[in-house]
Amino acid sequence: MSQHPAAIPPDLYGRPRNDRLMRVLSTFADRYMALLPSSDRPARRPRPSTPTGVELTVTARESPAEDVIALRLAALDGSPLPRWQAGAHLDLLLPSGRKRQYSLCGDPDDRYAYRIAVRRIDGGGGGSVEVHEALQVGAHVTVKEPRNAFPFAAEPSVMFVAGGIGITPILPMVREAARRGLDWRLVHTGRSRASMPFGDELRELGGERVEILPDDEHGMPDGAALLGRAPEGAAVYCCGPGPMIDSVRAAFDGSGAKALHFERFGAAPVVDGEPFELALRRSGEVLTVPADQSALHVLLERDPATPYSCRQGFCGVCTVRVSSGTVEHRDGRLTEQERADGQMRVCVSRAPAGSRLELDL
Repeated sequence: MSQHPAAIPPDLYGRPRNDRLMRVLSTFADRYMALLPSSDRPARRPRPSTPTGVELTVTARESPAEDVIALRLAALDGSPLPRWQAGAHLDLLLPSGRKRQYSLCGDPDDRYAYRIAVRRIDGGGGGSVEVHEALQVGAHVTVKEPRNAFPFAAEPSVMFVAGGIGITPILPMVREAARRGLDWRLVHTGRSRASMPFGDELRELGGERVEILPDDEHGMPDGAALLGRAPEGAAVYCCGPGPMIDSVRAAFDGSGAKALHFERFGAAPVVDGEPFELALRRSGEVLTVPADQSALHVLLERDPATPYSCRQGFCGVCTVRVSSGTVEHRDGRLTEQERADGQMRVCVSRAPAGSRLELDL
């Protein structure tokens, strides 16, 4: 998510635009071939179908901080992997069937492996625990091609703010900023030094540009204090817990920064919510969704195996079909046709006060 965004890469996967000359030549060739008799036209190879996922293997596993593991994932045959840009994430289909998203924290120039880092959360939805316990070296896991909802625009002056495991999408941005010779700063906050991953890598990349602020040594900084470290006119990239992001957003207008880009780890708070009901068509159950909770939260309480991932309306894993009722769509991703077909992303979307949605569940 971004506020006052600067220019961003033109493609969801971070790929450059097609070369104009090649497009012109391709168009000319297509028109020329159309004029030839069919017997003179060379046979075209069918385009390969796009796979829904690719199987990778865990080739290395390390622990860069307390309760955090970093995994290196590579193709089974050692072939190059699809390219990605700083800020991208990877969709993992875990052995249990759970789908989770994890930011890529390796080097985009490394074409032969992806790196992710996952903090174990025992009281969460089970995905992080499964990664820690099931994905040992040699294990296989299915992933989808990297996507980027938090692209790095590489402005000349940049301030990075990361909280805890929120350093994962920021680390490749720092590497890119250092490579480009940008004017950049980083503040990494967390509970303690032992809980904050990749400190050595960050210091090696930036030296005095990197400031590590453990809460148990410096107290918990507020958004104004964090943004006070930003160079005048800097673009700010922020990732971490919801309260930290909310504090930075609240202080942004009073700072000297000119742009704010952020990615939230965890569900965004419900704003202007009203209570409504969910009717599950297959079981006949009726569930009440409180004003301050999401439909996904209520569905997870009923069935912890309910699929979800980003909890921000982006990835689409939690999409369900609504058989009847009026949906207040809050995702910004579904097309008008998808909405007309009854699709709903239950992690963020709701219904009017006191109304009922019948779900095809």
